[in-house]
Parts: sequence; structure tokens; C-alpha cells
Amino acid sequence: MTKNKKIKIHVKNNHWAPGSFPSDAEGEKNFTITKEHLDQALKNFPKIKEKVDIFIDWDEDNFKTSMADSNVLLAWNFSTKNLKKIAPNLKWIHLISAGVEHLLPLDWMFDDLVLTNSSGVHAKNAGEFGLMSILMLQRHMTKIISNQKNKKFVSLFSNPIKGKTVVLVGTGALGSSMAKLVAPLGVNIIGVNKRGQMVEGCSKVITIDKIDSVLADADFLYLAVPGTPETKNLINRKRLNMLKPTCGIVNIGRQSAMDYDVLCEKLKKKEIAGAILDVFTPEPIEKNSKLWDTPNLIITPHVSSDDHGNYIKLTLDIFMKNLKLFIENKKLINQVDKDLGY
Repeated sequence: MTKNKKIKIHVKNNHWAPGSFPSDAEGEKNFTITKEHLDQALKNFPKIKEKVDIFIDWDEDNFKTSMADSNVLLAWNFSTKNLKKIAPNLKWIHLISAGVEHLLPLDWMFDDLVLTNSSGVHAKNAGEFGLMSILMLQRHMTKIISNQKNKKFVSLFSNPIKGKTVVLVGTGALGSSMAKLVAPLGVNIIGVNKRGQMVEGCSKVITIDKIDSVLADADFLYLAVPGTPETKNLINRKRLNMLKPTCGIVNIGRQSAMDYDVLCEKLKKKEIAGAILDVFTPEPIEKNSKLWDTPNLIITPHVSSDDHGNYIKLTLDIFMKNLKLFIENKKLINQVDKDLGY
């Protein structure tokens, strides 16, 4: 950046709206970036404060006017149409989310624009949610809760989880955090990712094109993949049919990766033991959705990984580290690959 010239940062918050993000008032409260948040974050980077000019806005209220001379955008979503014309000085966009599917395809990005995300802020919470979910499925909790709804008192016993196999599809921050907590229980975790790269907690890792070879071994299928063209309908009818009827399923990635209609069908037929789903399209789930009445299914309203009351702090920790690198003309962390979409 030019010396002695302040870097202008536009912060775009969103008011909540059904079917959007955030989807309720509590979400708006949790995901709003305030002046107090920024002041607190800047305390750890005192030399940066004097080099930036930060404008906090809501929705599209002052977007075009402010972005005319902004260098950095901190936001979740924004209009990508004519962005280069609207923001000719824009060099870097940081997303407060880990996922970027709401901005795909990324063909709107111009050559010298860098896009980063907040991957990693969800890891600790996601790991604990994953541990909880796997143990709930092992202890038949989806069936027990369904029995409670139907006023059935049925003793469903279970064994220790040692020796069971989890097929983990998606070994990024969310998936690997689960693996690190579950593996010490003696669980065999088979990771599935794009390159077959080893990940802590996994006994082995295969490439995604070989996923069919391990599905029949899964006692639990755990999905933690982003929403991309490559992962769309990855777990379809054919692959759900490969799972044994005692298998439990968890999805904390994106609904687009799994055919929920087929899953509901198989849960009703007792061809899948149980499922815990945290991600849906749209959100909130429509009141007439078949998901609500599907047996042995637990619905969690996209709460698997967001750290209540601490999310913005963690996000700004990443942003400030990157802002320091940006000022120093160094490579930013958490860069999104334009071609891969994550």
C-alpha cells in the first residue's frame, strides 16, 4: 500500500431476514461487527490503528458510496455485479464465514483481487459437536428421542464405541477437529478429501473419487464438505444404498452434498439407523418439510460450529493478522482458490 495513505475498510453488516443470513434476531446479534469489536481487536495491533479508516455499515445503505474509495471489504455477502466499477480501489475482501458458496461462481473476481475467509474459527466448537453427535448415534439417541415423541419406553442398549469406523468426508478445519477428539476413543477414522492428504486423527485418507470403496465399512458417515459443484449431490441414492442399515449419519457441511429426500425415505424404512443434520436449504426449514416428521432424525438449526458471543472476536483475530500482512504487502492467509471455490 502507498505510504502515509490510510487504508479504507468497509464493514458490511446484515440485518436478519428469513431465508437469508443471519436468519433470526439472535443470529444478527451474534454476527454483527461493532465499533467496540474493532477497537478491542485493534488493541493487539496498535500500529495498525493509525493506518486504517474503518466505515461500519448495514446492508446496502451506503455500500456504493463508501466502496468508491475503499481498499478492503469485510462482510458476509454483497452484490458482485459491477463490483470492479463500484469499487475501483478494492484489493481484498475478507468473509466472516468459512463457506463461500453464496458467492459462487467466483468469475466476478478481477485479477488483482484477493478473497479470504474465516476458516478455522469454527474448529473447536465443530469438534465438540462432532464428538457429541457420533456418541449420540452410538447410544441410539435419535431412536430414543423418536420413541419419546411416540410415548414408547424401549430400552436400547449400546456398547463402547472402540473399534467402530467413521468415514469422514471433508477433512478441513471442521472435519479434522472432530477426528482429533473421536480418534482417541479407539475409533477408526477414514478421511476422504480431494488429494488424499493425511490428516491428524485419521488412520488413513483416500481421495474423493474412491469414496465408494469405504462406504460399506462406515458405522458413521460424517460430512463436513463445502458447497461446491464437485460436492453437489455427492451422497446420492446410490451411495446411501451402500451404507449398512446400522450406519448413523451427520452432516455439518452443506445440504447440497446429500440427497435429503432419499435420506428421509431410508430413515423411515429403517435402512439407516439415525441421522443428525445441521445444515439446510433454505434456512429456516419450511414448515411443510418432511424433515420435521422423519423418525430417528435430529435437526439442529445450523449451530454445530458458530461460537456464540465469541465468533466475531475469533473472526477479527484472523482479519487483523491478515490486515498486518496486507499492510506489509505479504501473502494473506486463508485465501480462497477462485477455481476450486473454497
